[in-house]
Amino acid sequence: MKRIFTFCLLIIATVIAKAQSTEDYISEHVEFAQGLMRDHKIPASLILAVAIHESAAGNSRIAQQLNNHFGVKGPNNNTEIRSSYRDYLSADESYSHFVEIMETRSPFNNLFEKYDQYDYKGWARGIQRSGYAQSRSWASQVVALIKKYELYNYDERPEGYEEPVYATTKHRKRTSKTRNSKSYTVKSGDNLSVIAKKKGTTVKTLMKKNGLKKANLKPGQKIKL
Repeated sequence: MKRIFTFCLLIIATVIAKAQSTEDYISEHVEFAQGLMRDHKIPASLILAVAIHESAAGNSRIAQQLNNHFGVKGPNNNTEIRSSYRDYLSADESYSHFVEIMETRSPFNNLFEKYDQYDYKGWARGIQRSGYAQSRSWASQVVALIKKYELYNYDERPEGYEEPVYATTKHRKRTSKTRNSKSYTVKSGDNLSVIAKKKGTTVKTLMKKNGLKKANLKPGQKIKL
């Protein structure tokens, strides 16, 4: 039992030792990402951040065994794992294929006309909207990585470059109270009894909901149902 426990600890220690830090991952791939940026006009920061996000900084199973750093699906020839993700000969090939997808597949190829090679926020949002990921927070997560590791410093921005400002989209959460909130506009000839009959409720309920002490109504008046 003691031997098994010791063996497990050794395995865990080996895995931890092999895990690559994000900083080391950036150092290893930044030069190639910058080369792609210069040739294809996509921010190096964006390329690196997507790779970090999709491959867990090179530590994911598909990155380790398939050299797949961008979560691209497709056939593979790997006999060690069964996976729906395609394999590559090297990490560089995976990086190059990501850029190829951006250039050749619609609607990603339309992004080159909308964003320059320094606008990582625009690219992240555009890639998400074009269907690269299902998560609604994907672009925000990629941008957060760029800011955390200051990857924009690799984009070779010209002096005085000003980042485009994008409005933050806020999704209003509908509460049960909002969903169930209904009202009725009083018409000429209406009274509480008529309205209650129309709406399947009672006069007493209507008076209580609207704080009415008298049953008198005026045309145009709104009452809660």
